[in-house]
Amino acid sequence: MDDDETGRISHEERRSEPKREPKPEGPESHRLSDLTQRRIGMHLRAMYDTIVQQPVPDRFRDLIARMDESAGQSLDEA
Repeated sequence: MDDDETGRISHEERRSEPKREPKPEGPESHRLSDLTQRRIGMHLRAMYDTIVQQPVPDRFRDLIARMDESAGQSLDEA
């Protein structure tokens, strides 16, 4: 591994090390990969579809009905 006890790396080891490109700076450096974005999108769509298929609770329907009645009464008075 090391040529000597000084910690120097041999020429062969330098050649076998993968070259790393510098990371971009600025807004692009915090960007999610395309694969990660697609996965997040798929999970969000699945969650949304599950929620949309659930029935509206009775208390919400009652509240909407009362609001409609109240709006109808105020229109009659105007």
